[in-house]
Amino acid sequence: MKKVAKVVLAYSGGLDTSVILKWLQDTYDCEVITFTADIGQGEEVEPARRKAKMLGVKRIFIEDLREEFVRDFVYPMFRANALYEGEYLLGTSIARPLIAKRLVEIAQKTGADAISHGATGKGNDQVRFELGAYALMPDVRVIAPWREWDLLSRDKLLKYADKHGIPVDFKKRKGGGAPYSMDANLLHISYEGGILEDPAFEPEESMWRITVSPEKAPRQAQEIVDLTTSAATSWR
Repeated sequence: MKKVAKVVLAYSGGLDTSVILKWLQDTYDCEVITFTADIGQGEEVEPARRKAKMLGVKRIFIEDLREEFVRDFVYPMFRANALYEGEYLLGTSIARPLIAKRLVEIAQKTGADAISHGATGKGNDQVRFELGAYALMPDVRVIAPWREWDLLSRDKLLKYADKHGIPVDFKKRKGGGAPYSMDANLLHISYEGGILEDPAFEPEESMWRITVSPEKAPRQAQEIVDLTTSAATSWR
């Protein structure tokens, strides 16, 4: 197999991609370039930069893609009324083609011969990332650690992180792992897995980040007026 000299990693700064970063360095003995897309997820962007530096990354790309995300992906999706099974807004999946596009562009810019992502073998994200990348750069090599390594449990990931001095959020350790996973961007926030697999579980108050819980919502409707248009527009 052809040796990998340089790989661009889609990097969030979380447990999985931080372990992947170190694993790529050790397994492929290659330079790792990190790319973090700011699509409105909030507080994780700058911590990702600090952690990448700590892990020895020399080239760190953190790009504000919020405007492009909304203009070229979210709005067209709304205009097409694209809903999964006619009900579910594609809040997570609509961001993946944009991330794949920038991964490829950064790989071309830096002369990298591979890209990598942290999507698991169970989910659809690996397909979204990889088909998007292949469409734009057919000869790109994709390294998907979840299809290669033996770190197939949260406990093994934590042990690997401890062994290599990778800092881990305390919440990731509680009870042997995170209580659930979260995906956020300008359009939405969603949670899955862990304790949420039980339909009887009541959402925690901390899960309300974009809106407030129904119990804390105001009793009276509020009117918002857009004064930037020639004719004032209001929403309730």
